Amino acid sequence: MDNRLKESRLFQRLNFSGPLRCQVRGSREIVNTIGEDLSLSGVKFINNKFIPPHTPVMLEINLRSQIVRPIAQIIWSSPFPRQDKFHLGAQFLEWNPKDKKNLSDFLNMQLHQQ
Repeated sequence: MDNRLKESRLFQRLNFSGPLRCQVRGSREIVNTIGEDLSLSGVKFINNKFIPPHTPVMLEINLRSQIVRPIAQIIWSSPFPRQDKFHLGAQFLEWNPKDKKNLSDFLNMQLHQQ
């Protein structure tokens, strides 16, 4: 196996198509969108506006039976071809310990069902 192709992420990602709310810190605008994948360290989601890397954001992620609210930082942004949409990658920075445990439990349950 080619070592260059090995997964370098610390946490396994879950394909996740669920509701997500995003608010840039210091802004009043709240964007309702959809998550695409999720791990204990971050989330990938769709947004209609570019958010530059290093921007702090407040997130609300709906895990079906509960909502978790991490503070995150945008790590990367990639435009959709020929559309006014972006894929954004956010890394979680701050957590309420209960929310982090709820996300961990949710991910473990979902990953073991695959």
